[in-house]
Amino acid sequence: MREGHTETAVSTRTGSVVPESLVDRVRDRLAASGDQPTPSRVAAALSAEGEVLGDTAVLDVVIALRSELAGAGPLEALLRQERVTDVLVNGPDSVWIDRGAGLERSAISFRDESSVRRLAQRLASSANRRLDEATPYVDARLPDGSRLHAVLPPVAPRGTCISLRIPRQRAFALADLVSLGAIPTAGAPWLAALIESRAAFLVSGGTGSGKTTLLSALLSLAPSTERVLIVEDSGELDPDHEHVVRLEVRPANVEGSGHVSMRDLVRQALRMRPDRLVVGEVRGAEVVDLLAALNTGHEGGCGTVHANSASGVPARLEALALAAGLGREALHSQVAAGLDAVIHIERDRDGRRRVSGIHALHRGRDGLVASSPAVTFFDHGVELGSHGKQLAARLGIDPGDERIPAGIQ
Repeated sequence: MREGHTETAVSTRTGSVVPESLVDRVRDRLAASGDQPTPSRVAAALSAEGEVLGDTAVLDVVIALRSELAGAGPLEALLRQERVTDVLVNGPDSVWIDRGAGLERSAISFRDESSVRRLAQRLASSANRRLDEATPYVDARLPDGSRLHAVLPPVAPRGTCISLRIPRQRAFALADLVSLGAIPTAGAPWLAALIESRAAFLVSGGTGSGKTTLLSALLSLAPSTERVLIVEDSGELDPDHEHVVRLEVRPANVEGSGHVSMRDLVRQALRMRPDRLVVGEVRGAEVVDLLAALNTGHEGGCGTVHANSASGVPARLEALALAAGLGREALHSQVAAGLDAVIHIERDRDGRRRVSGIHALHRGRDGLVASSPAVTFFDHGVELGSHGKQLAARLGIDPGDERIPAGIQ
């Protein structure tokens, strides 16, 4: 041992410690022989290293090794917590979680940077993805439905970074969101009417604001006789509906071939007789095909889009369409004819997620589409905006009706 260096250790349940260098040597010995870290094989490896430990200490070494060789390692305990939605690893001693009230630091830590890197590579491998010097980042869905993003040095100069988005344990109904305070009671009929009237809409908001949760709840209100086609980069939408067909993007293989894009899938979905076409997140050239579908008889289409506000959605769509080769005038013409509304959801500084209201999309004298307030949501109720009556007429609802429709109570 180097002078002045204190070796880290694995604590045992009896209060004693096992040097991590010993755990590393046992791991290397088992890896060389291809053996699994069973108690008997760990005890044999310890004996071969000239170490004799008690049964409890041997079991602690087994647990330490299994945490590295299976599952999410030290993060498993965090992933099993009911309210955790995100687990973020910035380094061996910097693990953060989100339980719905903002980020908080976890007591979990890794032994060193190599441990974080091994976990990131193993998780990527479980999703049949490559993560190494040649491909230093990965974005994939794990077998359990979690969303993985990882970046290796030197792209991440301070060490391997891991981001895990945990799928919801259950699907929220619209009434659940009302009871949680995300939607005022008087706002529920407006949201339900978007589905009932087969209006085309987008849910806008920032990362982690709850766009997917809200869209899933709304899609659950669609009649069971309708066929819902969902196109996503990575499966997240999970509406409580008996006729849902999902299509997911396929990344390129190691040779760089085999990629199936969102735009490819939107085109395929249109040939699968959808009653509702849903794009989980509009963030690329697929906006062109979605708008084309909404303008050729495919009513009730919807999706989510990243935007700071509902009023910023037209500019966001314009930027995406221009990158895909669709001109500004053509884009605004299709948005004006094909999209009816934007629902904006935001996350307060205290972590609370809430729907701020619904904006109507309309075309101005300059030919450009603008997003104007139709209904603003408050904790105590709703307030009609400049385009509230027009949206109410499109949805076929009474602006003064605050009752929650049957079926979402």
